[in-house]
Formats: sequence, structure tokens, C-alpha cells
Amino acid sequence: MSKFWSPLVSSLVPYVPGEQPKMANLVKLNTNENPYGPSPKVIEAIQAELNDSLRLYPDPAGESLRQTIASYHSVKSQQVFLGNGSDEVLAHIFHALFQHGQPILYPDVTYSFYPVYCGLYSIEGKAVPLTDGFEINPEDYRQPNGGIIFPNPNAPTGRYLGLEHVEEILQANPERVVVVDEAYIDFGGETAIKLVDQYPNLLVCQTLSKARSLAGLRVGFAIGHTDLIDGLNRVKDSFNSYPLDRLAQAGAKAAYEDEAWFQKSCAGVISERERVAGALSELGFEVLPSKANFIFARHKEKPGESLAKELREQGIIVRHFNKPRISDFLRITIGTPEQNDALISGLRAPLA
Repeated sequence: MSKFWSPLVSSLVPYVPGEQPKMANLVKLNTNENPYGPSPKVIEAIQAELNDSLRLYPDPAGESLRQTIASYHSVKSQQVFLGNGSDEVLAHIFHALFQHGQPILYPDVTYSFYPVYCGLYSIEGKAVPLTDGFEINPEDYRQPNGGIIFPNPNAPTGRYLGLEHVEEILQANPERVVVVDEAYIDFGGETAIKLVDQYPNLLVCQTLSKARSLAGLRVGFAIGHTDLIDGLNRVKDSFNSYPLDRLAQAGAKAAYEDEAWFQKSCAGVISERERVAGALSELGFEVLPSKANFIFARHKEKPGESLAKELREQGIIVRHFNKPRISDFLRITIGTPEQNDALISGLRAPLA
């Protein structure tokens, strides 16, 4: 603790990102990155921007990219908000839309950045327990709140909540913003974006880091009623008017313009996810149903921490959370077929 810190800083508990180890021949299955690279058109678009125009500021509104995303999702460009990765978008959401003097609600097993943002913006957060099967029960969100946020599919569980149940939460909370964080929606779920014109309290957040293989560019967005978007823009323009650089805007736009590549990548991940889930079940794991690019599984006999350690000794990195309810689970990113084969083989020895 430094004497120069503002009082708030000493109380913050920062988010801890997945490890990015520097090891040779590593099978890295811990940060939910896409095993398949971005569309070649993305690379071409970025290379085309590598010229003298880099001396100029990028479009602060990202109008061309916003229009591309709006057209893709059949909404107006005024309903699209851009940010430097969905984490920045979420930070602005907490700042602009969740400070109403009542606790915001989120699942007890979920994305661990939510309580971090509560701490940063002095917002009370209330964790709502998932069911015994690690599902969101919409009935549990019928209580006083200053806003609601949950990932769909949830992370780290991978479980998906059908849109009819999302609507139950929206209908029960018409006076509060409900944020659906869809970082993994493209791996088998149905986006709630189709509901934004029906529910003015709905805000849907997505990222290009997962399904579109652009984690290195940091591009995220939110879609909702223009009133919500205007609030986010007021915060953004009071913080950083130029969140997306020229390369990110060009690359993201190109990613949306190559639908065939996107669909092929998602299909590859989904196919491998089902194969890995089946193999782990045969090895004695309980595998939660997943609509994400990862699976959440625990062995019926072997502790999760022990398994993570033994895999690491073989150069295979998965994510283990030493937290209540999930300490025996491993979150395993779906990799290439070769990486997934290495994982399955790596688990056979400690489970023999």
C-alpha cells in the first residue's frame, strides 16, 4: 500500500486474468482463445491500414464498424456501442447504468470481473446462487435490485439459458437494466439481440475475441435501446474518445464480412467440444452441458487442483478456480484436435 494511493485503491481486489505462461511446446487450454486463427481477410484489412494514415486519429465513433455490426444483427447503428474489448464495455455499463443505490444481481458462479467492477465503482453486488445443477433460475431474480448482469452461456460453467427464460427476467424487472453478456453465444446459443427492440431495458454485450479469433485486437460492443447507448457514450467520451484504433476497426469489420470463415471456425470448435466432452465422460468426469468454447468438468474421485497440477507437469495448462462450489472443477478450453488429443492422453495417466 502506497501513501500516494487514493483511498479507494487500497480496497480494490483486481481481476486476475488467465495465465499466459512462456513455456515451449505448451498445450494452452486455459484462456478460452479460439484455436483457429482469424479470417485471412482480417489480416489483409489490417495490412491495408499500415500506411501514413496512422498519424491520424481513428474515427471516434467507429461509424463504419458500427454500421457493419448493426446490419449483421438487423438493428440501427445508433443502437451499437463500441469498446476496447467487452471488458471495457462492461466497465462503462457498470459506471453508466448500475449506480442506483441498490445491489446489482449476478450469479454466484460467474465471470469474476463483475464483483471487481462493483468494487471499482462502489456498487453493492449480490451473488444469486445457481441451482444445484449450476443453472440460472429466473425466479431468483424477482427481488429488489439496481440492475442485473449474467453471461449467457455462463462462464465458467458453460451452461446456456434459453431466450424464453431471459425474457422472464426482463419482464420481472422492467425498471432496471438487464445485461446479457454473450461472449460465447456463437458456439451454440441464440443471441438476445433479437429482443432489444421489444425490451428497452435489455443490453446485450458481445466480443470479437472468441468466435471471431480476435482476442489480440480488443474489440467489444453492446447493442440496446438508444437511451442506453447514449448513456454509455456519455461515459466513454468522458473517459476515452478513441477506444478503437484504426487497425482494430478495420480488422473487426473484415471479420464480420467473412461469414463462411466464421461459421467454419465455430463448427470446428463445437465438433471438438462434443468429442472432448464424450472422452472426459468415459474417463469418469461429470461434464456440464456447454454452449461455449470450453467445458467445465470435475472428476468423480480426483480433486481438480491435483489434476490441474499433473496436467501442468505434462505441459498442458487448464484453468482451476479455488472457489466455493467449484474447487473440483476444471475449465478446459477447446483446442485444436491435436491439442485435445494431448489433453485426453494427459488425463489417462493420473486417472489410471
